[in-house]
Amino acid sequence: MPHADNDVGRRAFLARIGVLGAAVAAGSLLPGTATAAPRPVRAAGLTDVVAALRPVLAELARDTLNGLVVMTCPGPDAYSRAQGTPRTEPGALEARATDFLIKALDEYVPFPDQLATPLTQSLATGLSGTPLPSTLLDLPLSSVRTLDAALRTLLENDDTLPLSSVIAMLLNLVATEVNPLALGGAFLSPFARLSYADKCRVFEQLEGPHAGLVALLDANLPEPLRASVSGVLRFVAGAVLEFAAYGSSCEWAVFDRATKTISARPVGWQLSGYQPHGVVHGWDDFLGYYQGRTKVENV
Repeated sequence: MPHADNDVGRRAFLARIGVLGAAVAAGSLLPGTATAAPRPVRAAGLTDVVAALRPVLAELARDTLNGLVVMTCPGPDAYSRAQGTPRTEPGALEARATDFLIKALDEYVPFPDQLATPLTQSLATGLSGTPLPSTLLDLPLSSVRTLDAALRTLLENDDTLPLSSVIAMLLNLVATEVNPLALGGAFLSPFARLSYADKCRVFEQLEGPHAGLVALLDANLPEPLRASVSGVLRFVAGAVLEFAAYGSSCEWAVFDRATKTISARPVGWQLSGYQPHGVVHGWDDFLGYYQGRTKVENV
């Protein structure tokens, strides 16, 4: 049986990447864990827990990426308010930028396997974690071992865990390092709870990258993948922000693929004042020929 200290470490890591809180909020992964009064946890096979974990991770990823896309295009939504930059005009969520980002990450695989695999393996090896105060963690240790095993099973199989979930867990991990108070609060994910300034600090550490973070993710990787995480982190940090900004500005959310037309005015058009039909009224920059001339004689 694993030592209790190892269980606390696993539990701490699960909390930091957001899985613990999302599982508790879902209330369906391990029956009895979401109630106020502790109750015995019903025995569940690992296959059952893996199946239950997938929708939990999907919701965690969506919540995390909601907090990401509003960095590039805030609006009147709760995530923009939480980061301290609400706006009255529509923003990333109204443009369905989160849907665009998830689809891009999970279906079009913009991150090559040689970049995604080290990151996924690093998160799997990171399940040893680092201890946190037990008051922050509310699943019994026996449940954590099952949850830990289920997550490792998903992380070690590229076919079963969407890349959006891996990116979300990475953002949440760094979020708890930037601000440990992000372990609790509104929303499912630690990253979504951060202020705009703290979110920027997360990306600063990813692009830096932070030596401690690299050590945590890189320590147990086999050669030749060791020391590759630094470059992966820089790539991820830039790519997800670019995709978030593009998804907020483009016509993807309202484009009808059957008719090759748009069904509504895109958010990007509203924000930019784009006029796709008729005369586009510009500035009267050209007022005539030089020095009042009205015509030019052929020479």
